[in-house]
Amino acid sequence: MAADTGRYRSAVSKSKDPSGLLISVIRTLSSSEDVQDRETEKGRLEEAYEKCDRDVDELIVQHYTELTTAIRTYQSITERITSSRNKIKQVKENLLSCKMLLHCKRDELRKLWIEGVEHKHVLSLLDEIENIKQVPQKLEASMASKHYLHATDMLVSAVDSLEGPLLQVEGLGDLRLELHSKKLNIHLVLIDELHRHLYIKSTSRVGHRGKDKDKGRSALKDTSVLDVGLSTPRKLTEPSQFSTPGTSSMRELQEMREDLDVDPEENSAEFMGILIKALAKLKKIPETIKAIMERLEPELKQILKRSTTQIADHAYQRGENLAQDNQPRLLLELLELLFDKLNAVAQAHSVVLSHLQQIIVSPNGAQEGIKIYEQADVYAKIQTVLQMLLMDYLDVKNTRSAAEPSAQLSYASTGGDFGAFFAKKKPVRPKQSLFNFLLSSSHAISMSAYLREQRRELYSKSGELQGGADDNLIEGGETKFLCKPGARNITVIFQPLLRFIQEIESRMGPAQAKQCQLHTFLTYYINDLFLSQVRTETNKEIEAVTKVSDPLKILASADTMKNLGVQRPLLQSTVVVEKSIQDLMSLMQDLSAYSNQFLEMVCVKLKEYKEICNTAYRVHGFSKTLVLETWDDWSAYVFK
Repeated sequence: MAADTGRYRSAVSKSKDPSGLLISVIRTLSSSEDVQDRETEKGRLEEAYEKCDRDVDELIVQHYTELTTAIRTYQSITERITSSRNKIKQVKENLLSCKMLLHCKRDELRKLWIEGVEHKHVLSLLDEIENIKQVPQKLEASMASKHYLHATDMLVSAVDSLEGPLLQVEGLGDLRLELHSKKLNIHLVLIDELHRHLYIKSTSRVGHRGKDKDKGRSALKDTSVLDVGLSTPRKLTEPSQFSTPGTSSMRELQEMREDLDVDPEENSAEFMGILIKALAKLKKIPETIKAIMERLEPELKQILKRSTTQIADHAYQRGENLAQDNQPRLLLELLELLFDKLNAVAQAHSVVLSHLQQIIVSPNGAQEGIKIYEQADVYAKIQTVLQMLLMDYLDVKNTRSAAEPSAQLSYASTGGDFGAFFAKKKPVRPKQSLFNFLLSSSHAISMSAYLREQRRELYSKSGELQGGADDNLIEGGETKFLCKPGARNITVIFQPLLRFIQEIESRMGPAQAKQCQLHTFLTYYINDLFLSQVRTETNKEIEAVTKVSDPLKILASADTMKNLGVQRPLLQSTVVVEKSIQDLMSLMQDLSAYSNQFLEMVCVKLKEYKEICNTAYRVHGFSKTLVLETWDDWSAYVFK
């Protein structure tokens, strides 16, 4: 029996389907013809079921707690499901009832909904009115802290609201007029701030060059010279030196935001970009471009005036007297300071131009009707201001009148100002100041000392005059020169000026460099004015001692011979010629680009003087020994 029970158990374990086992047993009982076999099979089944019941009872006893918990949990779940079904049924019935009731009251509900929307809109308008009423105070605070983009956004948004949804609100009429007036005038403040950064902030860190920089600059040999044919290759400046720090993509410019927690003027390039974007929001880009072009030359002249005052004050602090000392070195300091400042201004303009270009060019294409200025326009004005400065300090008007009458003008100016300067004018009666004695009065002296003391305080704080309100500290009156105007000033400033011209031409490009106004002026001045004046002065000096009665009988004085360090007697004319030759040799060093012209003058004067000596020996019968010894001694002295 135990074996039969094990057989059934193994059969049950092997068969995963109980119904299959039951069918197999039924098939066995049906196919058996012997009753005994059926009874035997029946006993086996009963024994197996009894064994199964015992196993189940044992498992129930062993796992009674778990089974009880499972049954109770199942019962609880069943009850909750039944309760949820009943609640869902109740909710469905309630929704159907609500639907019927709402259908009956839909007109009243729609009216209430519309009233709710209207009240919500009124509340939003009231909130907007409250915010707009605070705009003047917020605008004033933003303008005071120079967060101009935030102020512009706030002002434009407020004006749009007042002229849009709030147009019919009569109580906002005064506020509408006030904000509209501010919107019409705020661009003037932005343009002034833009010019302050273009011409004052950009040059605020530019002061006197250090000694190391001066030495480094003077050590650079100028291999490229400025010849008459203008065919000399020019030195190009490094591209990184003139890179545009404010250049960014269009997307970056459109996403430009102001940080209200930092100083907006900390980065001047970004600040100018913010100003340009604010002006674009006000749709004042054309007016901005027009103002920049109109104020470009006056602002450059003001930089020149401040720089002149700065150099004069520094000279005064060193104990130098401009009224008594003629020091062209101060002119050189002024030009070098101006070169640095003008380069900084040009750099600032390149930043502004990049921002303007990105504002004007939209993602879909260029906007028509707006034309911006070019960097070449800035360089043209810089050259104009420098040309006017050079014309004053080189005394071009008197230099031209003192030049040889046969000198022909070959200068063709690209600017109208220079041509107008040399045009024939009516004689102007020299102005005579009636009350010059007042300039030496105690009041005038004390005022000058007071202004100089105020400027000294500014120098101690920032290093230079900042412009704007500081311009009131610059003494007015006629133009004051750092040194006496004269043609010989070109010898001091020629090399630095030539280098600056080369820098400008390298930035302007090959096509525009050919029309460099300052380059043309310098070439014209030296070729047609300065060389003619030097030739005329040399001729006058030599003729003064050679075309008098018995010129070769006049000997040099003992003091002159002692100073020259010669033992044998020299003719006075020889000393004068030697002095003229030394002057020309000095000019050959200062104006190395024109050394050939000066060398030609030297050769011509030596040849002419030698002919004079030979003629005197042949015609007048002077002592051959005196003439030859004079010539030999003088030649040895000159060419030693």
